[in-house]
Amino acid sequence: MTSWAGPAALPGVVGLDHIGLAVTDLEAAVVLHTEILGLVLRHRETNADQGVVEVMLSPAPDGPGTQVQLVAALDEHSPLHRFLAHRGPGLHHLAYAVSDVRNASDILLRRGFRLLYDAPRVGTRGSLINFVHPKDTGGVLIELVESAAQTQGQG
Repeated sequence: MTSWAGPAALPGVVGLDHIGLAVTDLEAAVVLHTEILGLVLRHRETNADQGVVEVMLSPAPDGPGTQVQLVAALDEHSPLHRFLAHRGPGLHHLAYAVSDVRNASDILLRRGFRLLYDAPRVGTRGSLINFVHPKDTGGVLIELVESAAQTQGQG
């Protein structure tokens, strides 16, 4: 895959994968985004490692493009629960699709950015993910996402 931007950009960024919204009531948020706003529920899963229940939504059932991810805390021990307690519901993170999350993480570390995980972890639908600390990105939590299809192709 080619880079999304110029030569100084992070190699392998191919687009915006999703926008993550932190919610306190997942079912009410699903109703708002599907029945009122017309998005289509594409995927739902529990990620115990991250302490969240998540739903992926898109404007069309099979169309490509950026998705909306609704995330709710599993319990009061979830990092998302702490986020909601301090900031309330709303924008939680921006997720960029990358061709190789390990390579992107290594490059960012060499450039002085802090990552939340020492190594990529499993994310939605078997993807590999890592996060860039919001203190290094102007206050926005940035997620790097390598799709499961790409991960399996490296096999």
